[in-house]
Amino acid sequence: MSSVAVLTQESFAEHRSGLKGEEIRGGVTEDEAYIPTYLEAFPPLPEKGTPGEKSGEPSGAWSRIRPIKASVITQVFHVPLEERRYKDNSQFGEGEEAKVCLDIMQKTGAHIELSLAKDQGLSIMVTGKLDSVMKARKEIVARLQTQASATVIIPKEHHRFVIGKNGEKLQELELKTATKIAIPRPDDPSANIRITGTKEGIEKARHEILLISAEQDKRAVERLSLEKAFHPFIAGAYNRLVQELSQETGARISIPPPSLHKDEIVITGEKEAVAMAIARIRGIYEEKKRKTTTISVEVKKSQHKYIIGPKGNTLQEIMESTGVSVEMPQLDSPSETIILRGEPDKLGPALTQVYAKAKSVMVVEVTAPAWLHRFIIGKKGQNISRITQQLPKVHIEFADGEERISLEGPTEEVEQARAQIQEMIKDLMCRMDYTEVTIDQRFHRHLIGKNGANINRIKEQYKVSVRIPQDTERSGLVRIEGDPQGVQLARRELIEMAQRMENERTKDMIVDQKFHRTIIGQKGEKIKEVRDKFPEVIINFPDPSQKSDIVQLRGPKNEVEKCAKFLQKMIADLIENSFSISVPIFKQFHKNIIGKGGANIKKIREETNTKIDLPTENSNSEMIIITGKKANCEAARDRILTIQRDLANIKESEVAIPAKLHNSLIGSKGCLVRSVMEECGGVHIHFPAEGSGSDKVTIRGPAGEVEKARKQLLQLAEEKQVNNFTAELQAKPEYHKFLIGRGGANIRRVRDRTGARIIFPSPDEPEQELITIVGKEEAVRLAQRELEILVKNLDDVIEGSMVVDVRHHRHFVCRRGQVLRELAEEYGGVAVSFPRTGAHSDRVTLKGAKDCVEAAKRRIQEIIEDLETQVAVEVAIPQRHHRAVMGPKGSRIQQITRDYEVQIKFPEREETAGSEAAPQENGDACLDGEFVPRKCDIIAISGRAEKCELARTALLALVPITVDVEVPYDLHRYIIGQKGSGIRKMMEGYEVNIWVPQPEQQSDVIKITGQVTNVERARQGLLERVKELQAEQEDRALRSFKVTLSVHPKYHPKIIGRKGAVISQIRKDYDVNVQFPDKGDEQQDMIVISGYERNAEEARAAIGQLVAELQDMVSEDVLLDHRVHARIIGARGKAIRKLMEEFKVDIRFPQPGSDDPDRVSVSGLPENVDNAIDHLLNLEEEYMLTVTESETMAAYMKPPSRSGGGGVTDEDGRGATKGFVVRDAPWNVPDGSKVRIPVQSSLLILITYT
Repeated sequence: MSSVAVLTQESFAEHRSGLKGEEIRGGVTEDEAYIPTYLEAFPPLPEKGTPGEKSGEPSGAWSRIRPIKASVITQVFHVPLEERRYKDNSQFGEGEEAKVCLDIMQKTGAHIELSLAKDQGLSIMVTGKLDSVMKARKEIVARLQTQASATVIIPKEHHRFVIGKNGEKLQELELKTATKIAIPRPDDPSANIRITGTKEGIEKARHEILLISAEQDKRAVERLSLEKAFHPFIAGAYNRLVQELSQETGARISIPPPSLHKDEIVITGEKEAVAMAIARIRGIYEEKKRKTTTISVEVKKSQHKYIIGPKGNTLQEIMESTGVSVEMPQLDSPSETIILRGEPDKLGPALTQVYAKAKSVMVVEVTAPAWLHRFIIGKKGQNISRITQQLPKVHIEFADGEERISLEGPTEEVEQARAQIQEMIKDLMCRMDYTEVTIDQRFHRHLIGKNGANINRIKEQYKVSVRIPQDTERSGLVRIEGDPQGVQLARRELIEMAQRMENERTKDMIVDQKFHRTIIGQKGEKIKEVRDKFPEVIINFPDPSQKSDIVQLRGPKNEVEKCAKFLQKMIADLIENSFSISVPIFKQFHKNIIGKGGANIKKIREETNTKIDLPTENSNSEMIIITGKKANCEAARDRILTIQRDLANIKESEVAIPAKLHNSLIGSKGCLVRSVMEECGGVHIHFPAEGSGSDKVTIRGPAGEVEKARKQLLQLAEEKQVNNFTAELQAKPEYHKFLIGRGGANIRRVRDRTGARIIFPSPDEPEQELITIVGKEEAVRLAQRELEILVKNLDDVIEGSMVVDVRHHRHFVCRRGQVLRELAEEYGGVAVSFPRTGAHSDRVTLKGAKDCVEAAKRRIQEIIEDLETQVAVEVAIPQRHHRAVMGPKGSRIQQITRDYEVQIKFPEREETAGSEAAPQENGDACLDGEFVPRKCDIIAISGRAEKCELARTALLALVPITVDVEVPYDLHRYIIGQKGSGIRKMMEGYEVNIWVPQPEQQSDVIKITGQVTNVERARQGLLERVKELQAEQEDRALRSFKVTLSVHPKYHPKIIGRKGAVISQIRKDYDVNVQFPDKGDEQQDMIVISGYERNAEEARAAIGQLVAELQDMVSEDVLLDHRVHARIIGARGKAIRKLMEEFKVDIRFPQPGSDDPDRVSVSGLPENVDNAIDHLLNLEEEYMLTVTESETMAAYMKPPSRSGGGGVTDEDGRGATKGFVVRDAPWNVPDGSKVRIPVQSSLLILITYT
């Protein structure tokens, strides 16, 4: 049992005064220096207390614990209508009140809810921590409620009570009343206190301040110093006497608790009440001092707690029944003396009660192995709770890590509990067993498994309990308890699991976090493939929130290395594939680049191995972004540009413009160059990167537009060099299209007349009303005046009308008024109103700017003329081709209607259309011959006559045909590809249907069906594929040449090299496959090389030369002190790898726990081995100096041996220099004891020595 001593300043001073002289006389001669004690050398900090208080022992830690209060509170208060600062009810929840509340919530962290009462008052609910709620309430009142002010006058000397200690009282008062209280400074003679806030808050604050002042007027405080020993008589049993005194006199009496060594009793209240209470207390004190006496008794320390009782109730019982005060020593004091104080005739009965209470409880100990404790306790305490329920007065305590159980309680019940526990122990010892096995701590989490899967399986299978220590315990001891047979089986399985994991290796790979998601893949598909390839390797990615680049691999060493190599290759490919370029392609050609069902874009992606992103349909962007390897990206770009060139007359031209003018030609946010591109039919103009120094500007687009853009750029460049002037003009965005005119006609006229360039804002620019004019100053001024006149005319709104035949109304209002919307956009937002259906009116109203209205009328008249000249044309196409003609989602038909401005209507589908004739083959169209059209085959086209004919021709061009292609039968399976991937790729790429005959037909004919152009492209592509397959067959035959080479198996690892580096280089250099024999093969020395004949022979010669070099190698052992091995190897083997590369040798160090830890093996050519050994010996000599020096320093730094009494003795027995020595230090306390060293009045450090 360890003893505890509490040293206070008083007891230490007393102890020192009694022993100091004796020690000097007995142990130290007068001419020797005095050795100070630990507390003299390192005195404790002074006790913290109020002036005038005597320092005492610190009160117990439990007495300082405050009750827990709710951390979140809610307050609701009301702001009347007349006091609301913001009274606009129309926008409740959106106005200033809501903004103010949001600001307050951000500042204070409280949650605020506003609601409007029936009387238009404001109800506010504030939720949060008390401090936050009070601050928020103060802010709300100050900012949402109208403020008033008032003055209250109290005596100047009372101001400090309103302020409180460090201003705490004033802050509390301001928060409580939600007001601002201004108190004059001490040097200010004024006694006026000013309060600002709401009327309600001012009244509350005024009331509180007057209460504080009134209380100070009538209160008195007295302190009465009486001996501590007589305090219990003044307080009485259970503090009843002092409570009666307080009630009778009206004064508040504060008696310090027994644990606090203060003899001062504080009485507060009204002056008369205080005086009366002092008189009564003095009377009790004088009487008890006169009548009482004391006796001292010795009682074992362990029995003191029974005398004290729960919360000191037993002492109060003795006080109540006998009138005797029992003074107990502190629980942490070694003293066993108890003092009884009272009247002589009462001391006897009190002493009897003390002894009775001390012996009322029995303590016994039961011996039980520590591992059985939890089985005695039972699951969730079931076993032990049965005993405690039967014997509730018995307290059972299990000593942690010790083989004993303590029972405490009444004698009879303790005996019963002991008998029951001993019976349980006997039963458990008969049917239970345990064993302990040491397993390296790093394997513990793998033994447990994911969510405890492994360890739970073992527990259920063998009916045992397995205890694996926590990581913080730093222990490898695993304990198994349960049925003896199950314990042995579980032990065997755990050991086997640990042995398997011994062979495992963990490797950390640094992988940039941005690649993690790509490696994992969508829904983990890619990483699943890697895990399937390396099933024994566990791959762990860090959590995205950790921002870590470390990917951990764990598994068998070889598999981990292979997996790491595979991942490194994958990452290298990702880095290489992250190159990106942007290609501008005219918007109308995006659909052609995508192809049918995405066939074209898929083909480009697959063949160039790139990622291609196109802008969305509703986007104005024309940029296509290509990502992948640089060469692949450029190839994809060329293919996309080729598609564009094939579809239109696209030309690319370069113009030389000085680099210094590039920024001015591009304009602010690209506005100037964008205006040129729009004006020249949407050509693409590309300027070189800034800082490149290149003068070449690339223009791409239709031939005529490219030349036009070229001239404009050169003209602009010339203007910029000669003279440049800019002006700005404001105009509503809806006027812009009208100002530009159809096809830019209006703005072109202004530019031709003035010579200035007019730039309109793009849709994504913030300033939509700003029009920029650029050019010579005179031209800019002239263009500005013309535009201002146009804009002014547009601002004059008029209303006009025109007559439109009723039969044409539907054309304007159908498709949700598409035509009307286009008119409004094109003609400055003019509003066109047609009469309602059934009104029988032909008058149409137009409202807007005069010029816009007139232009809109002209446009409507043009549309009517087109409608009146419309014709209907029929084209007969077999119904089975209608779906192919329409295209996906009708895209082809929509394109034709847009291109030729016609309407196309397909007939209703006829269900009995299955008996139609076979499709035309090899381009033999037969629409007018054998084909007899039916109603379901007729497609109607309406529009202008010439447009209808063009549309008819376009429709007929979409009718599919079929051609036959001769392909050798043995190549069919290669064309089809794995699971049909090859044939599917061709069909998607060429937008055709390809039919391959069944194997049993043994036919060489493959049929291709589709549009004429697509079928021809597919036929050419198929023939090219046949050529490729025939070339591959020939190449495969050439690559199948094999040669063999006999090499002793002991050289195989050297030929393979570290991580396969050597053999991989040979395979790469000679483009061959090198196969080593498997473990079970009969010919273990045979290496097979396959590839082209010449390459295979060269590879065999290279391996033969390598073997010859290996045969010349020798291996020698050298003894190097094991203490320097780590330094020679270096961090992560970096130093030893460098050394092996430098001397061209292989160096092997012994494994940990080896019988000969100093033996190091060096292999290589004789000369290299000798040089390497010399270098290693030199390194050993150099490092041993440092090791010896470190060990010597460590020996000097060791603490002194206890057996030596704290001194250090040299070999001759002479006392070494003691240095600085102190007595009674904590490290000199006898074993097993404890000492408390006071560091501060409120902090004790407990030091234990065992």
